Amino acid sequence: MSEYDVKHSHGMHVVHDGPRQAPPLLLIHGSGASGASWSPVVPALAGHHHVIRVDLPGCGQSPPPPSYDVPAQAGRVAAVLDDLGLRFVAVAGHSSGGYYATALAEQRPDLVSSLTLISTGPSLDALLPQPFILRVLLGPPLGPLLWSARSDAMIRKGINATTARPVDIPVDAIADLKGITYRAFRTVLQRNTAYIAERSVPERLATLDVPVLVIFGAADPRWEPSSARQYDAVPSARVEMLPGVGHVPMLEAPEETSKLLLGFTATGADTPPVIPEP
Repeated sequence: MSEYDVKHSHGMHVVHDGPRQAPPLLLIHGSGASGASWSPVVPALAGHHHVIRVDLPGCGQSPPPPSYDVPAQAGRVAAVLDDLGLRFVAVAGHSSGGYYATALAEQRPDLVSSLTLISTGPSLDALLPQPFILRVLLGPPLGPLLWSARSDAMIRKGINATTARPVDIPVDAIADLKGITYRAFRTVLQRNTAYIAERSVPERLATLDVPVLVIFGAADPRWEPSSARQYDAVPSARVEMLPGVGHVPMLEAPEETSKLLLGFTATGADTPPVIPEP
């Protein structure tokens, strides 16, 4: 793997890995996380792709944006790709990162050749009761007080509450998570909820002419695992379930996740999409 460029663009910390001339692959993290959450799978992916990781505005090493609305954030991601001169990019999103990936494809079908959604809840009715530590950290009255006092150990415990097995969490991912404010994280969650409340992800994908790979942990404690079958309603979608894996496949099963993603992008999913006539 060769990490060769780190910069800010349109309010986002952007990291590039792999050869610039390789097919582009954009990785979008989930709520409150950062591009560092993809670290375990980047070496395998960068052997075949020009990998672009962004810290969405307000997360990781990116400053807060004027708006956390999902379409607005997707528009900023599109501006980054435009600046890079990229088209027909394979896009992968983890958890709510799948909402930004979907919104990007809705806005700019010329930019997106394929979508991979990893642990992306399809609709609000699929949400499970959240782990106790997350409810305490996010809810009043203790949430705002505990948030500012979060230790590395507490953050690790929170992440492990969403996995089905103990995982090693990249140190830089922990540092990035400590940087997001309580208010920003709550706002991100609210805007994500509004996006799928308006229309479910499968409904949105059904209107797009883009190949879709859905990867879901069969032991996901955040979203009902069987809800992954809602994506069967999307003609272009393929659903892959990972046994014994929770909400963060990149940390829990990086090798299998990488193989699924690379296999998908290598089988013609990275061909130019059909752009509807205006």
